[in-house]
Amino acid sequence: MEADNGTGISEFLLLGFSEDPEQQPLIFGLFLSMYLITVLGNVLIILAVSSDSHLHTPMYFFLANLSFVDICFTSSTIPKMLWNIQTQSKVITYAGCITQMYFFILFADWDDFLLTVMAYDRFVAICHPLHYTVIMKPQLCGLLILVSWVISVLNSLLQSLILLRLSFCAEVEIPHFFCELNQVVGHACSDTFLNDMVMNLGILLLGGGPLAGILYSYSKIVSSIRRIPSAQGKYKAFSTCTSHLSVVSLFYCTSLGVYLSSAATQSSHASAVASVMYTVVTPMLNPFIYSLRNRDIKRALKRITGVPVM
Repeated sequence: MEADNGTGISEFLLLGFSEDPEQQPLIFGLFLSMYLITVLGNVLIILAVSSDSHLHTPMYFFLANLSFVDICFTSSTIPKMLWNIQTQSKVITYAGCITQMYFFILFADWDDFLLTVMAYDRFVAICHPLHYTVIMKPQLCGLLILVSWVISVLNSLLQSLILLRLSFCAEVEIPHFFCELNQVVGHACSDTFLNDMVMNLGILLLGGGPLAGILYSYSKIVSSIRRIPSAQGKYKAFSTCTSHLSVVSLFYCTSLGVYLSSAATQSSHASAVASVMYTVVTPMLNPFIYSLRNRDIKRALKRITGVPVM
């Protein structure tokens, strides 16, 4: 390998899921199918929201943004993996690895914040219905999206910049299908204390903080729903939250499961397989969760595609 200033190397190797050549076509076909479904499903959600005036509300505005972020989130990892399989190469350049980590962290954080913003939207709608239109003004919705984006950019920039100070003394083989931050930091031959501290602090603040906000919002939502006298009223109020709650549960349970399973098994390969759940499967399922549980979305999709949605 050629030496690169400050790193000692110029490229990394992404080992992926299997080194067996016979399994590569199956892996390629599976991930290509999931990627195309993810892109198509989320694009349809964006088109449905933007083309139907009945969906021009804060809830669907945030949903369209979530779909956009899910497309970008998946696109930060899967195309490179597919390209490596197609070209029978495992190489990713040092600059390419840093760039991939930057965008992966950016869209993962933004996804996290959007789920929190959507929880706040449901909290206002159910707990303060008479003031909903006053509170959730277009200016506030735009500001929430902007603040989420700025914080995500700053965190991903910080995590990427402090990675540049690390040195890598030998050929780095990453047992993953993309450049995951903790995997790359773990292969450095220089002191990683600062990187570990900033990484863990980012997970605590930008992962735990939004989760706490979501849990608080839903605790208030549950309290408000319990005070509704009729069973039909309770069902109607809770039905507006089921899709979002399903997506939140899927995202956090899978991502938390990745870190718990990797900590328990100490297997990087197992962690790579588990990571597929929140990096690929969750963004792919989000459009189905929202379209199958939402009459307005189904009506808009039927108008766009001409095909009834079950």
